[in-house]
Amino acid sequence: MTEKNVVTAIHDTLHERMAADERVVILGEDIATRGGVFRVTQGFLDEFGEERVIDTPIAEGMIVGVAVGMALHGLLPVAEIEFADFIHPAFDQMVSEVSRMRYRTNGDFGLPMVVRAPYGGGVHGALYHSQSIEAFYGHIPGLKVVVPSTPYDATGMLRAAIDDPDPVLFLEHKRTYRLIKGDVPDEPFVVPIGKADVKREGDDLSVISYGLMLHVCLEAASRLQDQEGVKAEVVDVRTINPLDTETILTSVRKTGKAMVVYEDNRTYGAGAEIAATIAEEAMFDLDGPIVRIGGPDVPAMGFATNLEHAFLPDADRIYTHMLELARF
Repeated sequence: MTEKNVVTAIHDTLHERMAADERVVILGEDIATRGGVFRVTQGFLDEFGEERVIDTPIAEGMIVGVAVGMALHGLLPVAEIEFADFIHPAFDQMVSEVSRMRYRTNGDFGLPMVVRAPYGGGVHGALYHSQSIEAFYGHIPGLKVVVPSTPYDATGMLRAAIDDPDPVLFLEHKRTYRLIKGDVPDEPFVVPIGKADVKREGDDLSVISYGLMLHVCLEAASRLQDQEGVKAEVVDVRTINPLDTETILTSVRKTGKAMVVYEDNRTYGAGAEIAATIAEEAMFDLDGPIVRIGGPDVPAMGFATNLEHAFLPDADRIYTHMLELARF
């Protein structure tokens, strides 16, 4: 085992896959000479050369479109969108081309490509560097959307994404990059896409989350057990699409109570689909209402610290709702 943070785990995994397979190429804004705005690809240009480490213009639609062409011609591109907030110019490529290639060709062509995108708030990124975009793309059949929250999961899921014969949107929460640390096995391993993970066992209520909010939920759950003796089970979704409903429903049926926590705007967020699935499949197993906690329905997260705090669910708020649900 080696202790890593999330950004180091992604760096090491990309390096490993590029060293092992010459078909793996990376492209995006500032990824070569600068090594990426978060230094994920630092040193790659010197080692792998400009034909495999490609700086692009500031043109997200072009980045994704070029990756499509690469994938169709036998390469394994990993395209980086410098900030997820700016992926929107590539929306048509993602929806009309990337997600539909296998369907529109009757299975003749797949797109083995990955689109990496740092997302989320809590870093004073203000309006255009704090957005959560998973709900937009989780809605699209044919596109896998993964959200690893730990160095272990980031390592195993990035390997799985690069090896996948179909496109994967790989979302990395910026706040976790250097905040979250954990042990990663030195031997290669894969974390399957489409499989949730129970990060904390419990019997009194189930809390389903992902991304930065997963760690906030774990903090609140630990405090709840220490102070009230209430044991919350915390489930890490890890994959938005396809959603692992089996693991979620197994947990909810065990505890009888469900809470869904996510950072995105509450209305129409990914957590709404999770809550709807629980209501549809496990309503008669519940001993209380499904609690859904998300960001407020405002256009964007502000820059000021107090505005960030007002937007992001924190451990105190989640703790209070956990306790109320446990007592219901």
